[in-house]
Amino acid sequence: MFNIAPGGRLPVPAAKTAGRRRAAGIYGAIITAAILDTAGGRLPTDALIVAVVATLAVYWLAEQYAELLGEEVEGGVVPTWAHIREGLAATSPMVSASFLPLLALLLARVAGTSAFAAANVGLITVVVLLMPSCTDGNFWSPRRLPRAWAWPWSRSKTWFSSTCTNRCPVSV
Repeated sequence: MFNIAPGGRLPVPAAKTAGRRRAAGIYGAIITAAILDTAGGRLPTDALIVAVVATLAVYWLAEQYAELLGEEVEGGVVPTWAHIREGLAATSPMVSASFLPLLALLLARVAGTSAFAAANVGLITVVVLLMPSCTDGNFWSPRRLPRAWAWPWSRSKTWFSSTCTNRCPVSV
C-alpha cells in the first residue's frame, strides 16, 4: 500500500510501481484465463470479449477503491485526484493484459474456428504470456530459451551420472 504524506502527496518508488504493474498484469491474465476457460464455447465471441473486459474493469476499479479506502484509514488524509490517477495507471495492466489473448481469440474466430477452439487459442495465449512470470522474467530471451528447453534433459543427465558414479564401481 502507499504511504500518504500529510500533504496528500505520496512518494512511490519506481520499483514498487513496476512491481504493482507486473502483479496487476499477472492477475488480469489469470482472470482472463479463468473466464475463457469457463465461458469459452458457451458464449458467443462478442459476448465473451465483453464479459472478459467488463469483469476485469470491475475487478480493477474495485481493487483500487479498496486500496484508496485502506489508505484513507491508514493515513487519515483523503487522496487527491492525482493520487487516484496514479493508482489507476499503475494497475491498468489488470485490464490491458487481456487484450492480446482476446485479439488471438477474435482472429481465431474470424479464421473460421469454432467458439470453443477460439477460446482455447486465447487460453493458450494467456499461458504463453504468463510463462515469463514463472521464471526470472527473461524466459523469451535468446540466452534463456535453450536453457529452459534443455533443463529436464540436463537435470536428468546430471542425476543419472551422479547416481551411476556413486553406486557403480565403474565410472561412466
